[in-house]
Formats: sequence, structure tokens, C-alpha cells
Amino acid sequence: MREKQNTLKILLKSGLLSGVIALSVSMIGMVGLFSQRDMIAGVLTLGQLLLFASPAAFAYLEAVKISKDDWRKGLLAGLFIGVLSAIPLIILVIISTLVNLRQYFVSVSDTLIQILTFNQDVFLGSILLILVMAFVGLIAAGMRYMPIKYRHPIFQGLIWTFGVSLFSEVLSERVRSFFGSFITKIMFKSRATQPLFAIVLFVFIAGITYWQQGHKSSIKDFIDNQPPKKKRQYQLIFLGIGILILIILPLILGTYLSEVINNVGLYILMGLGLNIVVGFAGLLDLGYVAFFAIGAYTMAVLTSEGALGISAFSFWAALPFCVAASVSAGILLGIPVLRMRGDYLAIVTLGFGEIIRIMANSDLLKPFIGGAQGILQIPKPSIGNIVLFKPGQLYYVILIGVLIAAYISWRLRDSRLGRQWMAMREDEDVAEAMGINLVNTKLLAFAIGAGFSGLSGAIFASKLTSIFPHSFNLLISINVLSLIIVGGLGSIPGVVVGAAILVGLPELLREFKEYRLLMYGGLLIVMMLAKPEGFWPSTIQKRELHAFQESTSGNDT
Repeated sequence: MREKQNTLKILLKSGLLSGVIALSVSMIGMVGLFSQRDMIAGVLTLGQLLLFASPAAFAYLEAVKISKDDWRKGLLAGLFIGVLSAIPLIILVIISTLVNLRQYFVSVSDTLIQILTFNQDVFLGSILLILVMAFVGLIAAGMRYMPIKYRHPIFQGLIWTFGVSLFSEVLSERVRSFFGSFITKIMFKSRATQPLFAIVLFVFIAGITYWQQGHKSSIKDFIDNQPPKKKRQYQLIFLGIGILILIILPLILGTYLSEVINNVGLYILMGLGLNIVVGFAGLLDLGYVAFFAIGAYTMAVLTSEGALGISAFSFWAALPFCVAASVSAGILLGIPVLRMRGDYLAIVTLGFGEIIRIMANSDLLKPFIGGAQGILQIPKPSIGNIVLFKPGQLYYVILIGVLIAAYISWRLRDSRLGRQWMAMREDEDVAEAMGINLVNTKLLAFAIGAGFSGLSGAIFASKLTSIFPHSFNLLISINVLSLIIVGGLGSIPGVVVGAAILVGLPELLREFKEYRLLMYGGLLIVMMLAKPEGFWPSTIQKRELHAFQESTSGNDT
């Protein structure tokens, strides 16, 4: 009896929490704004998807806690959570008919009420909302009890279908440029996918995933069983295919998407640098934007054709000086903070970043770096007489920088210095007792990380052709730190994944930019609770985190 009461309390808590989340995103305007974007034409909007995501997630998570043998209980739990999720929304609908809530909550408009009631009257709309939420909770819980060989393909099909639908506006333009208007109309309608195409895409992705499940291991076993020379040939073939894709990518993406990729690439460069400082060495640096600014201003001063520029250097000649200036700044920052750890180190580095920004904006340095008016007329990179002014051309400059930084990070991670960083990250006292020189190890981490950031800043200045102090605020450091957390601390591929999620997606969804920071915070919270090691964690970090969690749970029991 007591067990049933505890289970009921947990389901009540989860269902009402799901409803409160759905109510919150509705009242702050996200559901209303997102509903303006169709996902599947005439069937599903982005606002509805956001509304149904909460009960689906909670229903699935609660079903996971219930044994697979007791599937009826799990389905009832999902149904119950779905019904409870609708209650706060129904209360909102009823109150809105009695009181003018818009004078208190601007986003609670007639449009929102119509969305919640499916354009029906209050009674019928409330019944429909309960039924739809219950159905969503039931289906989500049912996915838990489906065999994994079917569940995984369905998840993949849904992810790809929703992903293509979300970016249908950009994708339709690329399809039109390659295949013409006729094919585009079959696949897309305005800014949404056609229902028939969405079904075909789902079935295709689910089918491919199902087939891969049965053949993935056989293909891997085939390659692993080859002689070393033959295995090396297969690896070179895959590497060559990857390089070829990177080379032709701007031709496929077009101007706009190439610009988005360029912005992602600059953050990958910074992320690789901060990943060395935070991910490898465990030194929390919140002033990382300072090195980005130093690299950008050095490039501007050395190459600008305006009054503040020396104009004696080309982009390529100035690049080593930009990196050297950032490396020097990294060493200068590292010297006074050698004995600081944790929060104290974070506060000091935060202050350093703000000092650099305030100095760049001050009248004291205005004769040298322009103050609030910035530095203009910075030339684009050029090769001979060819000026690389198009996004598709600048892409290759950024790509070379990212590949060099990734190669250096990869080599350092497995080197003696990399192992010293990781030992210092785990415990500085033990590392020092084992003979590791903490002074040199810390300074090298700050210097190399700063060098990558300075390289990114130098390319950034040349890309924009003008820089201003407001481009180097604290938010840059927070963004870079967030992307390596989301991707996975200490993971080189994780930096790429984190940059794509936190930089690339907001660039493609600029119409929702007012909720960008809210989605940042929500994603970080979800990551910390559901996947604290990140989307693509390093093997060491994942093993250490899971070992810690297992030991903690063992102590609790």
C-alpha cells in the first residue's frame, strides 16, 4: 500500500511539473511565437511540438523506472502524466475567459488560447487538450516497452523528420538551386515539409537505421579482421572521403550556410583552446574572451588601411604576431594566478576579461585602438591577387585553422604534457607530489589555449573588416564554456558538436533569438541532469564520471 502511495506521489509530481513547464513556455510567449513556424504543413507546428515535448519526456522517463515486465503499469503512468500535464493549461484557458490576463501577461493572447483549445470552444477544446496530452504520454511511455531494434529506428526517423522540417526554409532553397522548383514543391510547402514527404523521410530513415543495426557490427568486424596494411588502407579511404566532403562543402551549402559554418568554425577554434584550459587542465577560465580580443585588435592594428593601422602587414604576415600576442597575454594572466583554484581562479580570469574590454573601450587607448569607435578598414585575407571576401572562400581559411588546432589538441592530449594536465585536473597536490611542475604545466595550458583564441580573433577581425569593443563581452566566454560543457569536457569532437548546437542552431533560427539565452539555460540544465558527460564525451571523463556516480550510489545504499 505504501509503495502504491509513493508511486502515485511521484507520478503526481512528474505530471504537474510537466504541466507547469508547458504552462510556463506558453505564458512567456514561446508557444505562440513558435506556432508561427509550421513543421509539417497543416499537421504540426513548432509551437505544438514544444507543447507536447514536456509530457512526452516525463512520461518516457517515468516509464523507464518501471520494469519492462509491468508494461501495463508503465502505460498507465504515461497516460496519467499526459492528463495531469493538461490541467495547468486548462486552468489558464478558463481563467482567460473570466479575466483579461493580457494586462498582466502580454503573451496570453487570443491566439495562444486558440492554440491550446485547437480553435474550439473552451469546453470542447479542453477535452481535446486532455485527450491529445494523454495520447502523447501513452505513446511516449509505450516507446519504452518497445524492443530496442524497433525503438531506435523510430527515434532516428523522428529526429531526422523533425530536423528537416525545422530547417525546411533553408533546405528548400538549396534543393531548389540543385533540382528546380518542381522537386522543391513535392518536398516542401512554404517553410514546412509536405506531409507525404515527411512520411517518406521517416520511413526511409527508420528503414536505413534498422538495416544498419544488423550490419554495423559485421562491417566493423570485417574491417577489424583485415591485416594491418589493409586496415590502414580502409582508414585512409574514409579519411579521404571526409576531407573531400569538407573541401566541397561550400559548393553544397551556398552563401548563407557557408557564413553560418564560418561562425561555427570560429567558435570551434576558441572551444579547442578553452578545452585545453578547462577540459584538459581543469583551470576554470571565465575571461577567455580577452585573448580573442587581443588577437583581433593585433590583426586590426597591423593590417588596417585606416588612420589607426600600420598597414604594413598582410593577413598572413600579421597572423603569427596575433597568435604570439595572445600567447604572451596567456602567460601574463597565468603568472599571478598560479596558486589559485576553482571559484577564485574563475573570478580573477573574469576580471581580466573585463579589464581588457574596458581598456579597449576607454579614451586612454583611443589614439591607438580607436576606443568605442573601433578600428575600420581591415582588409580581407588574400592569396596573391585573389581576395577571399566570399563566405565560401573564407571557409577554407577557417577550416585550415580548425584542422591545425584540432591536430595540435589531439597530439597534446595523448602526450606527456596532456597526461600532466589531466593529473593536475584531478588533484593538484597529488600531481605535484608525483613530480609534475605545476608552474610550467599551468602556464603552457594558458598559453596554448590563448593562442587558439588569438587565432580565432585574428580571423574574426579580417572577416568583419571592422571591430568594436562591444564584440568582446563576457557572453563570448560564457558561450565558449557552454559549448564545451554541452559537447563534453576534454573531448575534441565534443567541441565541434557543442559549437554546432549552441552556435549553428541559433544562427539558423534567428527569428527566435529573443529566447536564445533561455534555451541555452534550459539545455545546460537538461545536460547536467540527463547527460552530464556531454553529447560526445571523452572516454576518460565518461569513465571517471560514471565511476563517481556508481560509488556515490553505492555509499547511499
